[in-house]
Amino acid sequence: MGAGLEDFEPWLALWDLVPEGDVISMPVTRSRLLPVRAGAQAAMLKLAHSPDERRGGAIMAWWDGQGAAPVLATQEEALLMVRATGVPLTQQVLAGKDEAATAILCQVVARLHAPRDSGPPAAPSLARQFSALIQSTDPTLARARRVASGLLATPRDPVLLHGDIHHGNVLDFGSEGWLAIDPWGLMGERAYDYANIFPNPDLAAVTADRFATRLAQIARTANLEPARLRAWAHAHAGLSAAWHAQDGSDPAAPRAVLALIEGAG
Repeated sequence: MGAGLEDFEPWLALWDLVPEGDVISMPVTRSRLLPVRAGAQAAMLKLAHSPDERRGGAIMAWWDGQGAAPVLATQEEALLMVRATGVPLTQQVLAGKDEAATAILCQVVARLHAPRDSGPPAAPSLARQFSALIQSTDPTLARARRVASGLLATPRDPVLLHGDIHHGNVLDFGSEGWLAIDPWGLMGERAYDYANIFPNPDLAAVTADRFATRLAQIARTANLEPARLRAWAHAHAGLSAAWHAQDGSDPAAPRAVLALIEGAG
């Protein structure tokens, strides 16, 4: 076995997998990924680091390939899913095709939110997700905090949310189309799953014109009230800024969204 493969060995043996690359460590979640071959199928083997990540695996299995990467097997902390092999969605934005990329994200979210025959796995509430912002004492986040509190107190259209939709978490699976990976899994208002699109995929995309265009397109495509969607984008940007403050990372993108929204009144 190569370096770093020791923890993967039981799953490689159980599912008769052949490694096809190096171990990838996720910087935030600390989960690990290994490209593998499952027979003729290009696959990805993920070892979840936390209970939240394990819950994401169960949710992926429940989605059953409808809007999310197909799951081949799951057991304890291990998740085996089909591997994406196409061009990253971020390249469309960088090539000036932001409207096309946004349309893809909206299509994927709609598939994830579509009714299923069975009830979803248990998941924490969206309110828990916002604890970092609600509990923050940063005066620059006061407006975002008020907006988030108001939204959470008046929930609409509750669904099982992916919770982290952005251009890096929707991948090209060739004939299967564009599908989501790495859900957090939350119960809450469906509009929230569109809020993280606005500060992504890079800071250069966070401009007043780009924000307004995305807002109109997403609201129209997802049948959402523009003002409500804008409020969720406002709340999420505040939440993201609070997270960055907690871990000491660069808050430039969410702060840019906050400046756009709050500067517009």
